[in-house]
Amino acid sequence: MRPFYALTIGLLAGGIALPRLTVAQENDEGSTRGKLRQVIVSHLDKNRVLQLYRVNEDGSDRTQLTHAKRGCRMPACSPDGKRLVYVQKTEGGLSLWLSDLDGKNAKALRDKGRNLVPSWMPDSKHIVWMKTQPGQDPSRDSQIHVMNTETGQSRRLFSDPEQLKFSNSMPVVSPRGGRIAYVSNRSGNMRIWVSDLDGSNARPISPPDVEYHEAIKAPIEQKVPAWSPDGRWIAHWEGVEMIHMSKFTGVPNPERDRLISATFHVWVVGSDGKNR
Repeated sequence: MRPFYALTIGLLAGGIALPRLTVAQENDEGSTRGKLRQVIVSHLDKNRVLQLYRVNEDGSDRTQLTHAKRGCRMPACSPDGKRLVYVQKTEGGLSLWLSDLDGKNAKALRDKGRNLVPSWMPDSKHIVWMKTQPGQDPSRDSQIHVMNTETGQSRRLFSDPEQLKFSNSMPVVSPRGGRIAYVSNRSGNMRIWVSDLDGSNARPISPPDVEYHEAIKAPIEQKVPAWSPDGRWIAHWEGVEMIHMSKFTGVPNPERDRLISATFHVWVVGSDGKNR
């Protein structure tokens, strides 16, 4: 079994969104030699505040889309390529915002609480996201919500009683809309689970080779699932959580930090749980 390195953790974590836009790339003679996708990324502005930018995938033609005082992050483009949902930091929390793909006509969808990792459903009308409580690891006290972005109506997504006993976070709906992948502590440590949209028929999808790192004395966890466009594969991050590193513990330990960072990998598994 080998981790799949071709994907980047930044893409999986929601720092990069891929709208359905391409631009022609020309060589020095002016002839077109291919097409570049345009991406929307979260990047520091001149004041070192995270904002959203639209840029060609080679880094050219960067356009700033947001100018929020406290910053924006976690962009997600609607499947029809017309709208953008993202997280904006507020004085007391993290709000959800909706705009056109160029950043215009922006409005708050949810301006209270701590809302993270929004993603679209296939109809380009509904979004799912995690609503969490304060803490070092938001995934440990979170539930998944769904909203109609046209009406503003929202509710908790899962209705299955068994699911509501546990924390559920980082949701992504399958391309056809029938299933959802997410992070849950239902089996103890944080694992990638897949279920029906109401939370029923849930099962862990990618059991790790090792449950606990003996040298670090910390569990192996899984986060940020992402579906392949055809719905056949799920990619996710796996490793020892960063909350065990010096930056978060306040105790300098470079060797431990090195060991922890060495556990960070991206894995791919079939949506049926096979071929990890």
